[in-house]
Amino acid sequence: MEFTTWLTLFAACWAISISPGAGAVAAMSAGLSHGFRRGYFMTFGLILGIWTQVLLVGAGLGALIATSETAFAVIKWAGVAYLIYLGIQQWRAPAKPLVAQQAEGALVTRRQLVMRGWVVNALNPKGTVFLLAVVPQFLNLKAELAPQYLLIGATLGFTDLVVMGGYTVLAARVLAALKSESHIKALNRVFGSLFIVAGSLLASFKRAAD
Repeated sequence: MEFTTWLTLFAACWAISISPGAGAVAAMSAGLSHGFRRGYFMTFGLILGIWTQVLLVGAGLGALIATSETAFAVIKWAGVAYLIYLGIQQWRAPAKPLVAQQAEGALVTRRQLVMRGWVVNALNPKGTVFLLAVVPQFLNLKAELAPQYLLIGATLGFTDLVVMGGYTVLAARVLAALKSESHIKALNRVFGSLFIVAGSLLASFKRAAD
């Protein structure tokens, strides 16, 4: 991949990472509920999910998901169900200040946050179809493809590391400034609703061939 091509890819990756979506909601939700230090582990899971998507596209499985109605539907509805589940969990989360949660010990482990982030991005056929449309634009088909896919995955991972970290710390600082349980409950319900909206939007997404 030529350097000028990579610069274009780098710019595109920033746009992809910054654009609102289930990943951004998940990062902010983690910061809201667990603070930055613990909540940031959600970002590692989100990046693993992106790498899973790049691997699927590179292995040709992404094309199967995009063209097979059954494969697409299975992954899509699994993603929808998981996002709605996260929304219900966030909606019902206890309205406790962040300081109190940290003192009592977080109920969700770092490993669980990583897994949650991975599922959010890995079970998203919309992301697969998007990568199938974007990634080929930056590939040099005359050169070896594996290093190019590694570079694309690393670039996406880096931008997400920064952007999702920003979303996480933003939510954590907002929560740290809140003392009223009613305000925290309202925020929990806002993020819970955003998860459900993200699930609903994913449910309405269709294959290009449909």
